Amino acid sequence: MNNIHAILIFEIMGRPAEYIKQTLSQLIERMHQEKGCKIESKKVFDPKLVENQKDIFTTFAEVEIDCEKFEDLVRIVYTYMPSHLDITRPQQSSLNNSELNYLMNELAMKLHQYDEVAKRIIIERDYLKRYIEEL
Repeated sequence: MNNIHAILIFEIMGRPAEYIKQTLSQLIERMHQEKGCKIESKKVFDPKLVENQKDIFTTFAEVEIDCEKFEDLVRIVYTYMPSHLDITRPQQSSLNNSELNYLMNELAMKLHQYDEVAKRIIIERDYLKRYIEEL
């Protein structure tokens, strides 16, 4: 099989604006160190204030990667959890692009859902722990 070329979108929200842009850049730099995948291009967009929020910002990055094997791409998705991906090459494999895109986006969506639940539980646990200690 030929190398797999994909475009990944990473999104982040938080504050301050400089921090979320720096965090996103660091994530891309770590991804650059991964074996089996090469970053072809990257663009990190400037943070924007979230509508109806005083101090919450959002930004995103578009990263084009070239992976030697499908397994390398799966590892990238599991490790870095892009919010969206688009496989542009090869056009044909044992699965076609739309099937592969569907599977990978479903996987990314599930990972985000699990990550959200885990973070919520950690926040609630920390809140309860502080509350109990104050009592």
